[in-house]
Amino acid sequence: MNKDIFRYVLFFALLFLIGSSAHQFLAQFLDLKFSFSIDKVYFFHAFFSALICVNLRVVSNFERLFPQLGFIYLSTLVLKLVLFVVFFYDPLFVVDSFSIAEKVALFIPLFVFLLIEAVFVLKILNQKE
Repeated sequence: MNKDIFRYVLFFALLFLIGSSAHQFLAQFLDLKFSFSIDKVYFFHAFFSALICVNLRVVSNFERLFPQLGFIYLSTLVLKLVLFVVFFYDPLFVVDSFSIAEKVALFIPLFVFLLIEAVFVLKILNQKE
């Protein structure tokens, strides 16, 4: 279990560093300006994705809770979405309008981390079978 937790944290930390750096490099190369910090968006997704995977891995050890892991995961996704809106309220709702580049810049980290998170959750759910 400890090895899995270390793997989750390490993988999401590396994904944060590589993704954020590549995204900033591409934004500078294309001379794009954002009304929010790309680093903060990537850090938010990396932190909460790692937290979700670690918590599900710990909860998967309890026989009574294991059948409910799918529902627990869905509820944590909703919580993650709500917290994202709370933390990034100003860039999301105060700005008059987003450019296409800003919309894409918000959705790229979301989909990347959601995809990797889903892969890890599937591995956790399939471990008992």
